[in-house]
Amino acid sequence: MPKYDIFFFSSFFFLAGVGLASAGLGIWQVFLCALILGAFCLILWGNGNENRRQILWLGFLGFFVVLGAFFYISDDARFRSVELPKGTIISDGTIVETPVVKGNKQELVVALDNLSGTRILASIPPLPEFSYGDKIRIEGTIQKAEGSYGRYLEKERVRGIMNYPKAEFIEKGKTSVRSLLLKLRGNVVGTFQKLLPPEEAAFLTGLTLGGTSGFSQEFKDAMSKSGTTHLVALSGYNITIVVWVMLSIFLLFLSRRAAFFAVTVAIIGFVLLAGAEASVVRAAIMGMLVLLAREAGRIYDFRNAIVFAGLIMILWNPKVLVFDVGFQLSFLALLGIVYLRPAIMRLFKVHEEEKENQLSWKDNLITTCSAQLAVAPALIGYFGSVSLTSVPANVLVLPMVPVTMALGFIIAGLAFISYYAALMVSWLAYVLLWFKIAIIELFARWSIPISFKIGIFAAVVYYALLVAVVIFSKKKVTERS
Repeated sequence: MPKYDIFFFSSFFFLAGVGLASAGLGIWQVFLCALILGAFCLILWGNGNENRRQILWLGFLGFFVVLGAFFYISDDARFRSVELPKGTIISDGTIVETPVVKGNKQELVVALDNLSGTRILASIPPLPEFSYGDKIRIEGTIQKAEGSYGRYLEKERVRGIMNYPKAEFIEKGKTSVRSLLLKLRGNVVGTFQKLLPPEEAAFLTGLTLGGTSGFSQEFKDAMSKSGTTHLVALSGYNITIVVWVMLSIFLLFLSRRAAFFAVTVAIIGFVLLAGAEASVVRAAIMGMLVLLAREAGRIYDFRNAIVFAGLIMILWNPKVLVFDVGFQLSFLALLGIVYLRPAIMRLFKVHEEEKENQLSWKDNLITTCSAQLAVAPALIGYFGSVSLTSVPANVLVLPMVPVTMALGFIIAGLAFISYYAALMVSWLAYVLLWFKIAIIELFARWSIPISFKIGIFAAVVYYALLVAVVIFSKKKVTERS
């Protein structure tokens, strides 16, 4: 078996083990699942002289299933190793994430010194404002979050919550690369807020840096109903724009190799600037792999690249595989675009020149449909419905995203040179942002939701049908040629 296949299958089975353990299976239950899977594969492959080799391969891959489960269980045990105290505690701590203001409260993620750095989420009044890295003294009672919210906090490595504890400032945090990048982000967001109306400024921030901070609840609901929330969850589409723009700029005054390293550093900085969300990290890893393959003169293999991206993220935090909705939606949408989109193109005989035209309405329609078909079961499972109007809404909005992002970066850069130059560019950005917001709100009102319950079995059958479509489309091409 070639090395790239060994890497793919061992990584895939490792991730399967993490997934099984995340679902609540113990190490011996996972081991039993690996044995059953191996026996099933042997039956499919049949008898013969190759059985010994097959058994060795299955044993090798089964080992990675068990290794993945052991990795998750060990990580979870370390996460829960510190017992949460009962009653009121007083502890110094460090703010380890950017504080988030939500309405009449400010949310702080604090690593407590008295509990070996255990993270808690503290909700306090919006004033006084705190910053990333600040040392504070906090007094209150830690409560354990339950249900889906508790799983979300566990994914963020947060053990418990404090509702309106007493928080006292001790000292400013030390200057670090991340603190400087977060300060830069704050300056960029402040520039947008000075030059644009609140809704447009928040939307431009979401398009260029990700997130929904500053969005009104009405606009969040409109994006959800129109199926356009993904626009502010930075993905491969956004990262690709950033990568190739940066590479084009650096190649003007740097050698190819120096430009490669400069872009790599810039991507890492952009990921930190954007908040290191799952979709951004995945897209950044795959973007850097594309650059690395180009620099090394190797063929870029999407299958191995996406598994590598997932493996890196799960080694960093194994809870994202099952408990991070953004992680799942990001990978499913990418798989839909890369595998299902070409299949639909082949079945409907869309010409190659239309594939390459990013402004083609057919290309945008098929790309949107491919991503929506790939994520539909997950959207229905998590949110209860998916809207049919998301397709036309995305077809109208997506072509303008690269231009709007570019204008956002230009405004941010010009603001350091000339306020009035940035102001003039912001007028053009305002027109595009206003139009996109109008489209989103229009299709939110025209939303046609499809809502029904979908179980694991139905989801497996659904994705099996999508795989069959991809295989069938390839066979049709082979027959025609």
